[in-house]
Amino acid sequence: MHPDGAPTPDGVELVLLAAPRGFCAGVEMAIKALAWMVRAFEPPVYCYHEIVHNQLVVERFRQRGVVFVDDVAEVPQGRPVMLSAHGSAPEVVAEARARASYVVDAVCPLVTKVHHEVKVRAGKGYRIVYVGHEGHEEAVGTMAVAPDAIDRVESVEEVLALPEVRQPVALLAQTTLSHRDWAEVADAVTERFPDVWTPGRSDLCFATTNRQAALMDIAPRCDAVVVIGSVNSSNTRALERLAAAAGCTRVLRVNSADELPTDITGVVGVTAGASAPEELVESVIARLAPRDGVEEVRVTQEDEYFPPPREMRDLLGAVGSLGAFALGGSARAAGPPDDRTLSASEVLADL
Repeated sequence: MHPDGAPTPDGVELVLLAAPRGFCAGVEMAIKALAWMVRAFEPPVYCYHEIVHNQLVVERFRQRGVVFVDDVAEVPQGRPVMLSAHGSAPEVVAEARARASYVVDAVCPLVTKVHHEVKVRAGKGYRIVYVGHEGHEEAVGTMAVAPDAIDRVESVEEVLALPEVRQPVALLAQTTLSHRDWAEVADAVTERFPDVWTPGRSDLCFATTNRQAALMDIAPRCDAVVVIGSVNSSNTRALERLAAAAGCTRVLRVNSADELPTDITGVVGVTAGASAPEELVESVIARLAPRDGVEEVRVTQEDEYFPPPREMRDLLGAVGSLGAFALGGSARAAGPPDDRTLSASEVLADL
């Protein structure tokens, strides 16, 4: 429907493209790190859990000999292994280091921050209320930092069902929650435990928050919204729920352009979860083929950068660009001393 209420002819009239969208700094770091491992070691390279929650990314690494496992005991003794961006339990990290010839921990620094908060609060005698999705890899890894001192909740009802405690209470969160998922539960925790401790800086990922803000800026203008990302991506599903809560009558989550229905019409909003590559966005827009083109709507500029994991920096220093080039990659894709200007999308394309 046009803004003036006039009917829209069949077909997509205009695409409103949310910005920021797609890869966040943590995903950029993790994808580049795994790509460099692929070039530095003979296959197979192992990865504990999916490096990020995106089907295209995972499949592309599988094609290059990466084996994704859900138990580090599946990693043969002496093989290299990467730990995923979602963070791993301390015992998983220890077992990986005992089994593998080389371990790179690609955990997002924002997740590491939450792990540190759990460890410190538990050490000070706090009971921790952790807002997170049951079974999500980030939540599982975080709770394993202090399993005897933490309760996971994701609804007001679960907050009300928590047992009474005499010790001080701390409130922490899974980084990829939507603000709406977090706020209602956090308010319930604060009401239940008025003296609850919270970190000075929110646990919610800035990239997740930015992508949600961009979506909310375009949603009121859209006849339909397309959210690009995989079903097991928490931040992607949060975008999907947010679009529906904003009143969009048609919200489509797709893994790729092939999943788009043929009857989409009018003004269509497009965004992508933090682990979805830009090539998927480009293919979706091409399939939508908007008559009046694409209008990018940007709410903020992201310039955050996370350097490669320490183990990867050590490896790159030992191997060097020429050594990595000899192992099958271009000197650029192998990892320059400063990889700020190298995008994960470029690295994926070079795989």
